[in-house]
Amino acid sequence: MLDPALTKQLAQHLELLRQPVELVASLDDSAKSAQLMELLTEVAALSEKITVVRRDDDERRPSFAIVRPGTDISVRFACVPLGHELTSFVLALLQVGGHPPAVSEEVIEQIRRLDGDYEFVTYLSLSCQNCPEVVQALNLMSVVNPRIKHVAVDGALFKDEVEARGVLAVPSVFLNGEHFEQGRMTLEQILSKLDSGAAQRAAQEIGNKEPFDVLVVGAGPAGVSSAIYAARKSVRTGVAAGRIGGQVLDTMAIENFISVPYTEGPKFAAALEQHASDYEIDIMDSQQAVRLEPATQPGDLHTLVLENDATLKGRTVILATGARWRPIGVPGEQEYRNKGVTYCPHCDGPLFRGKPVAVIGGGNSGVEAAIDLAGIVSHVTLLELGDTLRADEVLQRKLRSLTNVDIVLNAKTTEVLGDGTSVTGLTYTDTETGESRRLDVQGVFVQIGLLPNTEWLEGVVELTKHKEIVVDERGATSVPGVFAAGDCTTEPYKQIVTAMGSGATAALSAFDYLVRTSAPTDD
Repeated sequence: MLDPALTKQLAQHLELLRQPVELVASLDDSAKSAQLMELLTEVAALSEKITVVRRDDDERRPSFAIVRPGTDISVRFACVPLGHELTSFVLALLQVGGHPPAVSEEVIEQIRRLDGDYEFVTYLSLSCQNCPEVVQALNLMSVVNPRIKHVAVDGALFKDEVEARGVLAVPSVFLNGEHFEQGRMTLEQILSKLDSGAAQRAAQEIGNKEPFDVLVVGAGPAGVSSAIYAARKSVRTGVAAGRIGGQVLDTMAIENFISVPYTEGPKFAAALEQHASDYEIDIMDSQQAVRLEPATQPGDLHTLVLENDATLKGRTVILATGARWRPIGVPGEQEYRNKGVTYCPHCDGPLFRGKPVAVIGGGNSGVEAAIDLAGIVSHVTLLELGDTLRADEVLQRKLRSLTNVDIVLNAKTTEVLGDGTSVTGLTYTDTETGESRRLDVQGVFVQIGLLPNTEWLEGVVELTKHKEIVVDERGATSVPGVFAAGDCTTEPYKQIVTAMGSGATAALSAFDYLVRTSAPTDD
């Protein structure tokens, strides 16, 4: 199952194993069980410290546990961990096998201190780029603290279980049988939900920090670019962000970043984080900004207030808050979000296998989503508000060649319908005739562009009617000493490469501002 290059790479990783590991399989007569056993056997052949045994003692089949013999340390997968979860499998092998995880001792101790018994179940899809971070965090926790148990379940493989629990979006995490959280989460965010004192300790630590010369808000391509350029000027640089990578983490394929023919969002985000770690940048992740209090005069400090009430000070501030999926804003959308309404076809598409779905949006993202979904679901109906599709012609030709896709133009979605538990359809208006029509679908994939993350800046900096931060050619906003970059600004092209460029521009402008405002005046 593993190609020669991957086999060689995996063998090198497995040299890091310090203790013996057992792969304990629970199988049935299905093809997936045979596939799983083949994978486990191939992996075990790469290290004398790994053995495979079959016990068929778990109710989920196929599944397997990674066990450290003679201990109660284990991690379980109810899936064939390929695709995005192959890395999760390898990391779990290494950690169960005694290789230390790449987190601070402070975090390790926080996990050890958790009091109670925790049984986590994460429902995932192998095509989901957001799932591995959650899976890897919970796996690590279960290795560090044996009172924590975790199993990663492929929703497409255990459809009855997924339907019984009403899972229509991944990753979905359950704790002790109850819904715990949904969507991408960092290890720190999970710990903060379990450890009631974690947020308070983090807020106190942040509040004690000295003022920064350049304080960046956001850690997507624009934010990380800003921070690196600022740090290279040897000024005190800090970054406050919800997650490193930002919207890039939700991007499946990146094929237009010059000099890199192909990569994927999570890999690109990891590269951003690694590059930033090469500099003296104070990165404070899992932090949500809620208010900016600008300096009253040039040279004074700006104040950033975080969701946990902690405050940060900066002589200059760079706003790189990015954007999020734009909602359609109709009745039923929020009620059925993650219950059939979704914004990520790569993540959630496998949960709708064999079902009819709708895609809203006729741009590149909408057409690409429809093409991808057509290979999974029973039927796709693409709804476009305008009278023509806006996607590239090559994508339109591919879409029109698919036999299980319908294209409806001049369609204004008016409501998402459901039975209280999940989506059952939607209504739309034909803008040419005014006629209202119903479409029976079980999933609605919204692909109508992005919305800037700037609500908290209303009345602070100048925004356009589309809520974008108005910037000049130097990245300066309407407030002296406050700059902005990336998808949250009036930069016309929302691309990774342009975001990085604008981040660099903002950082260089911030440095120039620091020099000018600190220069001595003539007597």
